[in-house]
Amino acid sequence: QVQLVESGGGLVQPGGSLRLSCAASGSIFSIRAMGWYRQAPGKQRESVATITSGGSTNYADSVKGRFTISRDNAKNTMYLQMNSLKPEDTAVYSCWGSWSTYESWGQGTQVTVSS
Repeated sequence: QVQLVESGGGLVQPGGSLRLSCAASGSIFSIRAMGWYRQAPGKQRESVATITSGGSTNYADSVKGRFTISRDNAKNTMYLQMNSLKPEDTAVYSCWGSWSTYESWGQGTQVTVSS
């Protein structure tokens, strides 16, 4: 199974930007869909953004216009560009991938938005 590893999290001030990366240990060319989820303390995990094999994207209402999901098949990597970050975006962000016979999750990366 393909493993997923996130990077790019950290501490940023409100209004700042971060770019998360999700590197796959194998090819993502045949993947059905990939996405980013987040979980804040005391809250349920929620979907942030998804991208299908055809490139269609979907975003949570709370991040529309601020976050952009993308993928680079040549690098087997998915990205989440996060702009205009707010304190309520603070969470552990995890990437997810769905292949025809299994799903894979990354270990998560912490994003903290605070002054």
